Amino acid sequence: MGIKKLRPTTPGQRFKVVADSGEITKTSPEKSLVVAKNRTGGRNNQGKMTMRYIGGGHKKKVRIIDFKRDKKDVPGKVASIEYDPNRTANIALINYADGEKRYIIAPNGLKAGMEVISGPKATPDVGHAMLLQDIPLGTLVHNIELRPGQGGKIARSAGSYAQLAARDGKFATMKMPSGETRMILTTCTATIGTVSNPEHNKESSGKAGRSRWLGRRPRVRGVAMNPVDHPMGGGEGRASGGHPRSRKGLIAKGYKTRARKKSSNRYIIEKRKK
Repeated sequence: MGIKKLRPTTPGQRFKVVADSGEITKTSPEKSLVVAKNRTGGRNNQGKMTMRYIGGGHKKKVRIIDFKRDKKDVPGKVASIEYDPNRTANIALINYADGEKRYIIAPNGLKAGMEVISGPKATPDVGHAMLLQDIPLGTLVHNIELRPGQGGKIARSAGSYAQLAARDGKFATMKMPSGETRMILTTCTATIGTVSNPEHNKESSGKAGRSRWLGRRPRVRGVAMNPVDHPMGGGEGRASGGHPRSRKGLIAKGYKTRARKKSSNRYIIEKRKK
């Protein structure tokens, strides 16, 4: 899936770079697999704003995605590749042999008409879901479970993937998208291949209005605020704002926030690159 740079016929299109929708084969979602999505506008049940810069935007429906891939040894045919407004990756509609339909995250290279399967009968082909103990070393995978049966949590966004580096006993060593190397139980499931829409990071909205369509309101810089509103606010003229920190005063950009005694630290072999 490539990207398109539009002709500058309007000021908003001058800097606009969008994804080429050539891989999308269907525009309307499967009705049995969508539910309504309620919007909060960043407010809680008291009507008070708890998250800033959220509100407006186009109405969306939630596509129910199968992250668990727990339909074992039942072959499924890819009916269509679709756009999902709730994520950066594309999704694939799978028609299983027993008549059930499910959405999965579409891997790069998966096309309509191809067949996918999960479980012991699966082979290391694109879109197939297997246990880490059965996947060949060096394979690129996505939608990786952290606990068996939990459903995929790692490498689900556009273009992301992890690599199976080694196996030792009941643990597999994975090279994560962040650069971190960590151990995961070999009884966890992962899907073969990389996530679709790999050039998503090259897209550019082109104008502020397109961000508003996505429900994103303008974000105000802390430096532009008054001292009563933000620790980095105030000063004569264009002051730098001092050390970067959050609205609550927590130091940012280099300050470590991960708990030193976090239980999952023992599974991390090498920390992510700075």
